[in-house]
Amino acid sequence: MDYLILKLKEQIIDALNLDDMELDEIGTNEPLFGDGLGLDSIDALELIVLLEKHYGIKIDNHKSGQEIFYSVKTMAEYIIENE
Repeated sequence: MDYLILKLKEQIIDALNLDDMELDEIGTNEPLFGDGLGLDSIDALELIVLLEKHYGIKIDNHKSGQEIFYSVKTMAEYIIENE
């Protein structure tokens, strides 16, 4: 799972154009939204596209999206469970 977490961090930086951010600046367990990384609803759409594009996973339910996109770790766990 460590490899997937690093890959996700790279993909998040790329998808959200966070070019000035390093991988270790994104906490594995820290929230992606709000007080954590500070992402917003537009960023959430980009993360949905990222999952569809790279992993073939569609997120249809807003409620489950909040849980999936809580942190990089929760994203990785969801990918492993649904690939």
